[in-house]
Amino acid sequence: MSLNGVRQLVQQDGLGSSIGEGKRRMTMTLRDSMQVVSDPENVDASVYEVFGTMLGVECQGAQSEDPVSAVSSIESVTAVVGFGGILSGACVFSCDAGAAQQIAGLMTGMEFASVDEVVKDGIGEICNMLAGAWKSKVPELSANCGLSVPAVITGCDYDLHVQAPEFKLRHVYQFGEVLFKVMIVCDGLL
Repeated sequence: MSLNGVRQLVQQDGLGSSIGEGKRRMTMTLRDSMQVVSDPENVDASVYEVFGTMLGVECQGAQSEDPVSAVSSIESVTAVVGFGGILSGACVFSCDAGAAQQIAGLMTGMEFASVDEVVKDGIGEICNMLAGAWKSKVPELSANCGLSVPAVITGCDYDLHVQAPEFKLRHVYQFGEVLFKVMIVCDGLL
């Protein structure tokens, strides 16, 4: 089923409710909860929860520059998990190669000398967990928004562009010397 099919089902069945004897249909939309959906504290809570539970580290907001765009010649790793349903968009996780190796090391108990398939899978899974944790913070999203399989991009000097988003939440975090960026991008709401 395509995402448009999912959206149609949500519009028809998932969000309507019958009211009164006449069974008049009142449709609620995610726009009615925009202040909750776009609340930056939900991103922070998701990062603290995932990194604390899964990696055993305490993250904090970073005051430094974006770890990926600061130096375009450094290899970076970006994972993207798409949202589909009543919200379309993506959760994006980015860090440099060294940070990716350290994060994957905390997840697996292994040491990595390069960004191999295990590191890429680990960063994809971190992004997936962050996307799931973020959407669980908004009740309307929990049941009516699906997640895609993570896509992982590696390399130097690339730019991820989203055309005219409804909103974009971008935060830089750190634990120890490890810096990473988490971005929630919404390009459509029902």
